[in-house]
Amino acid sequence: MKFIYILHVWVLSLVSLSHLGTGARILAAFFCPARSHFMMTHAIIRELVKRGNEVTFITPVSMGKEELGPNYKEILFAPYDSWNDIRETTKISSAMELTDLPIFDFFRMVYTMGIHSTDFAFEQPEIQAVINEKNQIGKYDLLITEQFFNEGALILGHLYQIPIVTLSMSGYANYLSQLVGIVSPWSYVPHKWMAYTDRMTLWERIGNAFVSGSEDLYREFKYYPKQDAILRKHFSNLLARVPTIKELERNISAILLNTYLPLASPRPTSFNMIQVGGVHIESPKELPKDLQEFLDEATHGAIYFSLGSQVRSAELRPEKLKIFLKVFDSLKQRVLWKFENETLPELPPNVKVQRWLPQGDVLAHPNVKVFIAHGGLFGIQEAVYHGVPVLGMPVYGDQSLNLQRGKSLGCALVLDYRRLSEDELRSSLIELLENPQYRSNMKEASRVYRNRPLSAMDTAIYWIEYVITHRGAPYLVANGVHLPWYQFYLLDVIGVVFFIAFQSQSYRLPHHTFHFRIFYVPLSALSSQNGGPMLAMRELRPSNSSSVLARSLPVAREFLCPILFEIRMNANRFVANTLDPAWMAFAGHLQHLS
Repeated sequence: MKFIYILHVWVLSLVSLSHLGTGARILAAFFCPARSHFMMTHAIIRELVKRGNEVTFITPVSMGKEELGPNYKEILFAPYDSWNDIRETTKISSAMELTDLPIFDFFRMVYTMGIHSTDFAFEQPEIQAVINEKNQIGKYDLLITEQFFNEGALILGHLYQIPIVTLSMSGYANYLSQLVGIVSPWSYVPHKWMAYTDRMTLWERIGNAFVSGSEDLYREFKYYPKQDAILRKHFSNLLARVPTIKELERNISAILLNTYLPLASPRPTSFNMIQVGGVHIESPKELPKDLQEFLDEATHGAIYFSLGSQVRSAELRPEKLKIFLKVFDSLKQRVLWKFENETLPELPPNVKVQRWLPQGDVLAHPNVKVFIAHGGLFGIQEAVYHGVPVLGMPVYGDQSLNLQRGKSLGCALVLDYRRLSEDELRSSLIELLENPQYRSNMKEASRVYRNRPLSAMDTAIYWIEYVITHRGAPYLVANGVHLPWYQFYLLDVIGVVFFIAFQSQSYRLPHHTFHFRIFYVPLSALSSQNGGPMLAMRELRPSNSSSVLARSLPVAREFLCPILFEIRMNANRFVANTLDPAWMAFAGHLQHLS
C-alpha cells in the first residue's frame, strides 16, 4: 500500500511538472504609468503564471513582492511622470481640477501623455535591451499589451513575429470600432468621455457626433503620425521598413475589454472583442481587526467613501471638505473614508479615516449601504459585484459615463462636485440609505453581472490561450481593418454615384444651423497643368450665431482646421487617383457600347 501511495504521488508530480513545461512563453509590455490600470494587468499576469506559463513582464509597476516563482521575469523601468504633461497642457495642479477641463483640452492632455510616455519607454535601457535582443524569432508565443494610448508597444509583436492580445482598461471606446473593422453608430453609442447613455436627445446626439468625429479625425491626422514618428526614431536602424501604427493594429488578434453587462450598453461588436470586466475582483478576505469591528458595530449601516488612486480626498477644497464633515456628523450611519491625511482635524465620532483601505473587502461587508465614489470603472464594477448603491461625483474621463449608466439602471445618484451643497449631499445620502429600491436595483444588476458562462478570469485566460493555440486566430478579425478609410465608409461608392448624378451640377443641402455648397469641377474644365481634378468646398457659415454649435466654432476651428486641410489634400488625391480612372473607364465602356 505504501508503494502504491508513493507511486501515486510521483505520477501526480510528473503531471504537474508536465503542465509547467508545456506553458506558453508570453511577453507583456505595459508603458502607461497609471497605477490603477495595473489592477487588471496584475490579475491576469498572476493567473497566467499560476497556470504554468512563462511571463516576461515589462512594467513601471512592480509585482516583485509577490514572489511568483521561476516562470515570472520582470523588466522594471522608471515610470513616466505624466503630471508634467498634465500641468503643461492644462495649467492645473491637482486631479480635482480636471472637473472643469473642457473635453478638447482633455483630448490633448491624454494624447500628449500617450505620445510622450511611449517615447520615454523606448528610451529606457531596460526596454532597449528587449528591442535589440538577438534571436528574437521563436522566443515568445504571444505579446500582451495595453490598449490605452501606447500603441507603439505593438511593434514588439512585429519584432518577435508573434500574435497580439491587448487589454482595454476602460472597456469599450469609440476608436476601437475602426481598430477592429466595424462601425459604431454615434446615434446610440455614446463617446467614452461624455455623460450620455444609449438614449440620447437630439442635442446630445449632435454633441456626441461632434466629439466622436473630432476624436477620429484627430487620431487619424495628428496622433497616429506622431506615434509613427516615434517608431521611426527608435526602429529605423533595426528594420528596413518601419511599419505604421495602423499596420501594427491590424495584427491584434483579440481585445480583452474591462466591461460586462449591465455596465455596457448594447452596441456593434466583433468576434475578437471579449468582455472580461471584473477580472480584478477576488473573493473577499478577512478585514483587519479594527475595520472589522468598526463595520460590525455599525448598527444603522455604514457608508464607504473613496475617490480612487488618482484623485485624492486630501485635495478637496476646504469648503467642500467642511460640507462632507458636517453632513457625516448629522448621520446615524458610520463612515469609513479613504483619506490621505489620517490626522484630519474636527473628525466626527462616527467617521474613521485611513490612508489605504481594502476596497473590495470593505464593499463585501453586509453593513456597507452606500459607496461614495468618483465613478472610476474598477470601483463601479466592485460596487455592482457586491450590490452596493453608489453616490457618484465624476471628476474626469469615463467617470461621468459610468455613473450615468448606473443612474439609468436605478442604482446610483450623481452629484456635481463643483456645485455641491450641504442640503444636496445630505438628501442624496438619505435617499440611497432609506429608499430600498436603489439597493434592490443594484442587487439585480449584481445578479446580471455575475451571471456568465465562465468567470471573468477564466474567460480572459481561455481567449489568451485560444489565440496562442490557433496562431493568432486571424479568422476572428473583420476584413474591415484592411480597408482604406474611403472604402470602409463607402466614400468611393458614394463619390461615383454623386459624380454620375451631378457631374456638372451644384447642389445645396439645407440645414437649420449650417449650409453647405459643394461643387465637383467637371474634368473637361480642368487642364492638366492645374494638377488634376479637384473638389472645391465653400467655408461653413453658421446661420444662427446663438446656437450651441456656433458658440463652439472658435474652439472647433482651432482644433479641426489643420485636420480639414489634410482631408482636403487627401480628397484631391482620392479624386485624382480613384474617381478620374473610374470615370474614364466608365466613359470608355459607354463609348464601346454605343
